[in-house]
Amino acid sequence: MRVDDAPFDAQPRVETGLSRRETEVMELIATGRSNGQIAQHLFLSEKTVKNHVNRIYAKLGVDSRVTAIGLWLERATREDPPRR
Repeated sequence: MRVDDAPFDAQPRVETGLSRRETEVMELIATGRSNGQIAQHLFLSEKTVKNHVNRIYAKLGVDSRVTAIGLWLERATREDPPRR
């Protein structure tokens, strides 16, 4: 079993055109994890995580982590209204 095949039970909260792995990385970015922490958590090299982050930025049309997180959380809130 490859790491990419490992189960990831979180459904994408935001429709962005991100791949499953990019969504997983973005969810971890949104929790405040560093690239190194994400790499350890996903059993990837830090360089691979940096590549994912750069592709995420390009797909979201942002140029910083803070902007990516803000957009991610904004879209998640808009697409996932509070439950009563």
